[in-house]
Amino acid sequence: MAGKSGTGRYDKGITLGEGTYGVVYKAIDKLTNRTVAIKKIRLGKYKEGVNVTALREIKLLRELKDPNIIELIDVYPHKRNLHLVFEFMESDLEAVIRDRNIVLSPADVKAYMLMTLKGLAQCHKKWVLHRDLKPNNLLIAQSGELKLADFGLARIFGSPDRKLTNQVFARWYRAPELLFGSRQYGPGVDIWAAGCVFAELVLRRPFFQGSSDIDQLSKIFAAFGTPREAQWPDVSCLPDYMEYVHFPAPPLSSLFPTASEDALDLLQKMFAFNPNHRISAQQAVEHRYFTTEPAPTRPELLPRPPRKESNEDAPPPRVESPGPPVVVSPSAKARRLSYQSAAPHSSGVREQGSAMREQSSLMRDQGSVMRDQGSVMREPSSGMRDQSMCGPTGETPSTTGAMNSAVPMSVDNAAGFRPTLNSVDRSYLRKRKLEMDAAFSHA
Repeated sequence: MAGKSGTGRYDKGITLGEGTYGVVYKAIDKLTNRTVAIKKIRLGKYKEGVNVTALREIKLLRELKDPNIIELIDVYPHKRNLHLVFEFMESDLEAVIRDRNIVLSPADVKAYMLMTLKGLAQCHKKWVLHRDLKPNNLLIAQSGELKLADFGLARIFGSPDRKLTNQVFARWYRAPELLFGSRQYGPGVDIWAAGCVFAELVLRRPFFQGSSDIDQLSKIFAAFGTPREAQWPDVSCLPDYMEYVHFPAPPLSSLFPTASEDALDLLQKMFAFNPNHRISAQQAVEHRYFTTEPAPTRPELLPRPPRKESNEDAPPPRVESPGPPVVVSPSAKARRLSYQSAAPHSSGVREQGSAMREQSSLMRDQGSVMRDQGSVMREPSSGMRDQSMCGPTGETPSTTGAMNSAVPMSVDNAAGFRPTLNSVDRSYLRKRKLEMDAAFSHA
């Protein structure tokens, strides 16, 4: 038994994610050499038993077998924790939508929506409501196939008098009857959420981004108009119903300017206010939108985000400690400096050092800091080398022979050069200092 199920069958790898339910690992099935994902569900501090959400997910996934629904491969206990083994999925639809480097063509959008609706149609055929449909619960396999996942909130529906909670779905994907407090609902809630996913694929952003239930309803009514009793009978009888100021519905094409006529028709039927008039998942799969040109892209050709797990086991890159800061002078304040060897070889060193002290004092007066490894400042029109870099005969000394005629914009302190001033610069600085002293004395 240990060879066919349990810890002996799987070789755990990196952690893929962690949440309140437990931890998800990437692993290798040693029996089939297949990459899988293992969800470890904690039993709780007081060992009160297996989470009922996990039991419900196991039960439903054992019954739901479809190419567009994630496969539950194995379930086994270990150290009083429950482990669920799923097929490994490379990415999810949220990552595709958010990646601005990915261009989604109308054929790509059509393919992703067709796979979503096919998986949803299989759920509804088996009388299962997903109740948590959103882009990050639509996983994408290495083959490009999209699969519905995360059935923790799923429920069986069909009993006439059965009441369910309305606190399901993420708010942005919640149908208006749920926002109005309805506790008796059917597959229409999944269709509304699928319509929100469809709109998000077209717009590349969430369609309704409400900050509260009231704000969410306001955004829905601003997009589709305020519903009337004739449009949605008995809406005023819902537990949390409140009357909104009438708002006329704008043309749907103004909300989705890039969508085709067939896409707009399908969106309109998925966003019907009356849940009884919403299109079913199977009817949506058979809608003419999916049969007209362009044809849906084949799954293996769909754009996907780049894979990230290949470098997860690699050590982090080594960051070298930066050396002393290098100051690059802005071109707007360019002044001409030259460089001389750090080793004194002329009687002008003292004069140059005095000039540097004078310049440093002036720069402090102006609120600037001059560092020794400092900057190279050149006039924009200067094309000649500074005469101080040359010897008496005009030849470059050996200490600077390796330097090019073009002075670099930043200087390595290890090169052993110090900035020096020529006579033109010294005259300018003295004149500037006198002007500033006069200005301060008048102030």
